Amino acid sequence: MFSIIGVLVVLGSVIGGFLLEKGNLHVLFQPAEYMIIFGAATGSLLIASPPRILSAIIKNLPIVFFSKGLDKADYMELLVLLYKIFQKMRKEGLIAIEAEVNEPEKSPLFASSPKVLKNKKAVQFICDTIKMTLTSNTPAHELDTIMESEIEVLFRESLVPSQSVGRVADSLPGLGIVAAVLGVVLTMGKIDQPPSVLGHSIGAALVGTFLGVLACYGFVGPIASKLEHIARDEEAYLHVIRLSYVAYIDGSAPQIAVELGRRAIPFALRPGFEELQKRLKEAIPKGEK
Repeated sequence: MFSIIGVLVVLGSVIGGFLLEKGNLHVLFQPAEYMIIFGAATGSLLIASPPRILSAIIKNLPIVFFSKGLDKADYMELLVLLYKIFQKMRKEGLIAIEAEVNEPEKSPLFASSPKVLKNKKAVQFICDTIKMTLTSNTPAHELDTIMESEIEVLFRESLVPSQSVGRVADSLPGLGIVAAVLGVVLTMGKIDQPPSVLGHSIGAALVGTFLGVLACYGFVGPIASKLEHIARDEEAYLHVIRLSYVAYIDGSAPQIAVELGRRAIPFALRPGFEELQKRLKEAIPKGEK
C-alpha cells in the first residue's frame, strides 16, 4: 500500500510542479518516446534474464505493491509454531514429528500457524531440517553450518530479481538520451520550419531524457530497493528458525530455544519477552506440557 502511495506522491509532485509553472501536459504525451524507452528497457531485461529470473520478478512485483511485509505478528506466529514443534519432539520423540513434516499442508500443527504455512520457503526450510535430524545424528554445530549455508544460497537467489530490476533502472537514463537523440535527429529534418514547429519538436525530444531519469529514480530504482528489502526480510526470518532449532538440538529447553530466536528478530519487529512468554503459555495448555 505504501508503494502505491509513493507512486502517487511522485506523480503528483512532478506533474503538480509542472502545472504550477503553467506547463502544458500535452507536451509530455509523446507515445514514441514511451515506446522507445520502455520497449528498449523491456527488451534489455529479456536479453539479460533467463526465464526463471523473469518468473521471479513477475512473482515478486505484486508483493512490492500489495504486501505489507513481515510484522511482529508474523514473527510471533513463527516462534509459537517452533515452540509447539519442540514441545512435541521433546514429549513424544523425534518420530512423532515425521508425519507432520512429510505433509505439512495436511498437518494440524502447521495449520495452527496459517501465516507460516503460506511461506513455502520457510516451511520447506523447517521440514527439510527436521527430516535431516530424523535420518542422521548430525551435531548441532554441523547442523548450524548447513542451515546457514542454505540461508546464504536462498538469500543470493532472492536478491537476483532486485539486481535485475536495478540494472534496468540504471539503463533508463541512457535509453532516455537515446530517445532524445532520435528526437533531435527528427528535428534536424525540420530545420526549415518556423520556430514554433522547431520548439515543439525539441521539447518532444527532451521529454525522452525526462522520462528516462524520472522512471529510473522515481519508480524502477525504488522498486529494485523494495525487492532487496523483501529478500533481506526473508533472510532474517530464516535466521530466526536456524537459531531456535540449533539451540533446541544443542540441548536447550523449547522455551529457551525460541527466546534465542526472538533475539534474532529485527528490533522494530521483535515481540517483548513477557509478550512471548504469555503467548507460549496460551499455545499449549499446562496439562499438555
